[in-house]
Amino acid sequence: MRTFNYSLIKDNKWDSELLGLIAAIYKEAGKQEMYLKQKPQELEKLVEIAKIQSTEASNAIEGIVTTNTRIRQLMEDKTTPRNRDEKEIAGYRDVLGIIHESFDAIPITQNYILQLHKMLFSHLGNPAAGKTKTVQNYISATFPDGHTETLFIPLAPYETPEALDRICDEYNRVIGNAELEPLIAIPVFIHDFLCIHPFNDGNGRMSRLLTTLLLYRSGFYVGKYISLEAKIAKHKDLYYDALSASQNGWHEGSDDPVPFIKYLLGTILAAYRDFEDRFALVEVKRSALDMVRLATQYKIGRFTKQDIRELCPSLSISSIEGSLRKLVDNGEIKREGKGKSTFYYRTY
Repeated sequence: MRTFNYSLIKDNKWDSELLGLIAAIYKEAGKQEMYLKQKPQELEKLVEIAKIQSTEASNAIEGIVTTNTRIRQLMEDKTTPRNRDEKEIAGYRDVLGIIHESFDAIPITQNYILQLHKMLFSHLGNPAAGKTKTVQNYISATFPDGHTETLFIPLAPYETPEALDRICDEYNRVIGNAELEPLIAIPVFIHDFLCIHPFNDGNGRMSRLLTTLLLYRSGFYVGKYISLEAKIAKHKDLYYDALSASQNGWHEGSDDPVPFIKYLLGTILAAYRDFEDRFALVEVKRSALDMVRLATQYKIGRFTKQDIRELCPSLSISSIEGSLRKLVDNGEIKREGKGKSTFYYRTY
């Protein structure tokens, strides 16, 4: 079985791109702390919106979907899940909620990971919930011509419990002893978790929940205000490419985790920069029109209604649509295309 050894990783000579990402994240995290002291109540609005976006996006990556209205009802716990997809969404809501509320009281151990997995499937009555896999799983891809290829074979079921214990023990050791930068240790842990693929179902969603948990425990709270899952979902091909590039040679211990580390750090940094943009939108009380106008000024080239919605999550879709119409009528932006192909661009 592969040996999980973070001491080998810490001896790496990291390139300037990776070190630059880490430095930039620390800089943005410091600015976020300052912003939170200035406008804590206004920024609290972003928390519930980020929870909704995270739950919706992380499930959508796995093809688990429902309507926008139902997502919001489920997130507010004001409705009973109607079908399997909604039960899976409700489970994700529950796990994300407990991570938000109690991350500092959730140690990184196999037992706690199994408990979180059980909660993820708590609305389904799945007998495999909270247990490591019982059958061999495979990471496959279906190509445009219809054929399917196995890209990676995770650990066998009998190897999984010990491997899960070992990545937790190694992670806790290097973090506890300050042996490795957390922003390197976290992506490596998630990468190893995905290569082990410890569950029959829910591995991708668990990896994203664990990413949030590990970041919070190390003092990086951007996921509380900006959905990391939504960023991953928007460019999920880059996520899968980075993961695939890092998996080669994993079983033999000759893999290179750098592509996945850089991908995850780039996603975290992009979320921090989004946070700064959204802070600018909420730091002064503005009308919906003024908020959308300011949001368009952050966009270069073509943008869509969804792009503006991501910057103005506190506004309803009807408010955004009405504001965009007014900006078009005023000549401040131009609209082209129809229906789902509609896009806008600034005229100045």
